Amino acid sequence: MLFNSYEFLLLFLPITLILYFYLNSIKMVTLSKLMLVIASLFFYSWWNSIYLLLILGSMIFNFIIGRSLGKTASKALLIFGIIGNVALLGYFKYTDFFIENFNWVLSKDVDLLHLALPLAISYFTFQQIAFLVDNYRGEVKEFSFLNYSLFITFFPQLLMGPIVHHKEMMPQFALKWRSILRWENISLGLFIFAIGLAKKTLIGDPLTDYAQYAFDNAQKLTMIEAWYASTSYVLSYYFDLSGYADMAIGIAKMFNIDLPKNFNSPYKARNFADYWRRWHMTLSRFLGDYIYKSLGGNKNIVWIIYLNIMITFFVSGFWHGAGWTFVVWGLLNGIFVVMAHMMKKANLEMNFYVAWFLMFIGLIITRTLFVAKDFSDAWYVTKTMFNPMNLKFEGLVYIDPILQSLYLAIALILALGFKNSAQIAENFKPNIKYTLYTIVLLATSLFTFSSAKEFLYFQF
Repeated sequence: MLFNSYEFLLLFLPITLILYFYLNSIKMVTLSKLMLVIASLFFYSWWNSIYLLLILGSMIFNFIIGRSLGKTASKALLIFGIIGNVALLGYFKYTDFFIENFNWVLSKDVDLLHLALPLAISYFTFQQIAFLVDNYRGEVKEFSFLNYSLFITFFPQLLMGPIVHHKEMMPQFALKWRSILRWENISLGLFIFAIGLAKKTLIGDPLTDYAQYAFDNAQKLTMIEAWYASTSYVLSYYFDLSGYADMAIGIAKMFNIDLPKNFNSPYKARNFADYWRRWHMTLSRFLGDYIYKSLGGNKNIVWIIYLNIMITFFVSGFWHGAGWTFVVWGLLNGIFVVMAHMMKKANLEMNFYVAWFLMFIGLIITRTLFVAKDFSDAWYVTKTMFNPMNLKFEGLVYIDPILQSLYLAIALILALGFKNSAQIAENFKPNIKYTLYTIVLLATSLFTFSSAKEFLYFQF
């Protein structure tokens, strides 16, 4: 079920809210949590009910391992639990990738399995690995399967994050005041949701439509078309993913639950290290806490620190997709982050605008590896962007210059010149002005639902 759908916005969300707070109002707190878990599993299984057994099995496995780790901090048990999670993710996400490379290296012809990637498996796997490690460290204080189920399945953040810790979300459900309907949180949550919905449907989707169409014909693009396509994709990715995060945070707020911020104006960063502190912040936090710090973090000699950064970004690239383009994308980001750290260590500082420009160009170039079908297309687009021999102003087939320029201008102005959603929400007041803002954003977004598109990160 998509957030940007009539059935979600007009049926599922209001019914779930009403039932949750009604059950809490008559002191049936346990039943309200159970209802929320069932509703979340229904939400998850809307696409394909067969994967319901998968997520339930994964939850039972991790809860048993986690509870055991809470009683005895066994490193062997922790490793077993992590391997189990990675194996499940690896089977569905990477089996065909390994078969393809096996066939290529040994000139074999093993058939691919063509496994469908279960929805949200990358996210709930990481969240459960974090749960196991937190248990091993003694940071989880209670063990209720109902609460654990709610922690994993809570539908606002189930599909694409933010990735949360048990200790930062579940204590909120235990607070009595959070079980009571609070209209100020309903109005604030709806306002944040409306911002995210508008970002996704009114800006992200049109930019994605053009970028995907252009990259489907990557080898035919001119210099201008290559720039428009690559820049459109960079901006669409931000508005799509941050739009989802806003919607998730807004919905959770309606339930009186605070989810962590996931984006902090990443395109205002001046280098890649700063960018990754602002982009998909809970994923960066996970990789930092459980990969980078596990390797020793910044407590080693300089070249080991840089190696740890590269390993962390290798994992990030491989997590994003089962393909060498994603791995190279991760490594390139790692190189740029290392360069930022080297410049800081050497006390070298660029002009702010020059630094920002180089960072943004780097984003555009590296992001082509995300959208391109293969290295050939990615290389062609990158090369064409800097090929003045392919500069044409007439006969542009894969671009409407006026319309696309308008979308790009609006997206850049919003991403660079305005406050982000979290900053805007800080000034929210449940008054007529913000009510009108909410109504306008929701109403305009509703007109796009007939052609609603999935979120880009669903494929990861």
